[in-house]
Amino acid sequence: MQPAVSRKLSSQDRFLAAIGRALSAVSASPAGGRPRPLADIGDRAPVALSEAERRESGALMRVNHVGEVCAQALYEGQAASSADPGLQAFFKEAAAEEGDHLAWTRQRLSELGARPSLLNPVWYGGALAMGAIAGRFGDRYSLGFMVETERQVERHLADHLEQLPVADVGSRAIVEHMRRDEGGHADRAQALGAAPMPEPVRAAMRLAARIMTATAHRV
Repeated sequence: MQPAVSRKLSSQDRFLAAIGRALSAVSASPAGGRPRPLADIGDRAPVALSEAERRESGALMRVNHVGEVCAQALYEGQAASSADPGLQAFFKEAAAEEGDHLAWTRQRLSELGARPSLLNPVWYGGALAMGAIAGRFGDRYSLGFMVETERQVERHLADHLEQLPVADVGSRAIVEHMRRDEGGHADRAQALGAAPMPEPVRAAMRLAARIMTATAHRV
């Protein structure tokens, strides 16, 4: 009897597998691997949100949920297009942490009575393709793309901490934890030898993020 022969997955195999995981995450309510961050309010009673505050928090958390959909897909695509097993593992670890963020923001949307973006499959598919394309330029530039993405997300989350209602301590705890995680991803990618992104690429990334943010706030 011939022994079973294991076949090394090709880049195309890994890319197709990433598409399957992406579709699964978009169509379901994912479960996070880490406990959800909770607000420390001490002995104070939680303050109820007004209807206007609830709507604004829901819109902002919908944008953040879309951002996590995109981030998870980006790193899936980058892992699929890298030939370095160490970097594949790094991107997959980052994607798993983004999966926690995805679960936290999805749960918070439900609590706020808000829905996810209707365009999530589009966001996911586009981000997955962008991650794969970034990987095709080589690992240093793929890591540089990650650094620039995470630095922009850090700034975006800091802005949302300014915009979220003060009374919405639940959303604020999640966003603050996400902001720290994103910074950690950028620092680790930089330490692994990320190449800086050219300014035209950075500008295009900022423009794409603005379009996504404005659209997801409403749709």
